[in-house]
Amino acid sequence: MDDDDKPGGLHLRAGSTADGPYALSISPEQAGWGYSALRVLELEPGGAQLLTAGDSEWIVLPLTGGCTVRTQGEIFELQGRKSVFGGVSDFAYVPRDAHAQIASGAGGRFALAGARCERRLPARYGPAPEVPVEARGSGSQAREVHNFAAAGSFDCDRLIAVEVLTPGGNWSSYPPHKHDEHRPGEESELEEIYYFEIEGGGLGYQRISPSRPGGSDLLTEVRTGDAVLVPDGWHGPSIAEPGHTMYYLNVMAGPGAEREWLIRFHPDHTEGYR
Repeated sequence: MDDDDKPGGLHLRAGSTADGPYALSISPEQAGWGYSALRVLELEPGGAQLLTAGDSEWIVLPLTGGCTVRTQGEIFELQGRKSVFGGVSDFAYVPRDAHAQIASGAGGRFALAGARCERRLPARYGPAPEVPVEARGSGSQAREVHNFAAAGSFDCDRLIAVEVLTPGGNWSSYPPHKHDEHRPGEESELEEIYYFEIEGGGLGYQRISPSRPGGSDLLTEVRTGDAVLVPDGWHGPSIAEPGHTMYYLNVMAGPGAEREWLIRFHPDHTEGYR
């Protein structure tokens, strides 16, 4: 069920999509869908990179270190964090049809979560203290969710993005759930990217099972820098190796008229919480 070595596969190993200063670069064209995008920018001390937003809105989210984002006449000083395991980070929103310079005096790694969109919203700063932090699940399903750009937390046109920290030995993205159909009030159609980092060089596992004949089917081992594409299907669980906290960044967008995250749980799994 692991399609790592197939062209256009769902599991993108660390470095397999590297492009210049980007350790990871996933465009809608590369993913084979219409909206969701993700880049991971690596800057050396004193380094800078120009982001051309094009037809997409973007959020610049520090993974390690801090940076300055200059766009639309605004200057956003992002304090960032030591690592993704060190708490929430502040972030900056870059609208479509804009240019942004991302610079870092000390260097660092920065996620650029993107989505093709229609509306051009203003450039904005997202303060870390205003990021809603949610304790979800209990026992072996407990995890921490940073809803920095969830549908109800921060205004975007199409982009939805959250971070999840799963303690070692725990399951998250459980019960398996899906959002690959438009069902008003019940399910929204969203393309999703998982980007992983595993504390201390550990590993994790990701499952996607088909929700339709010939649909996505994956069971794979993930490590730091890997990404998994979810174009359709029941996804979950995400499983962390004991002793190693698993981080993942979820980036979602879709064609729906409303920006909403509506999911259906797998009918064979009736307990637990995503």
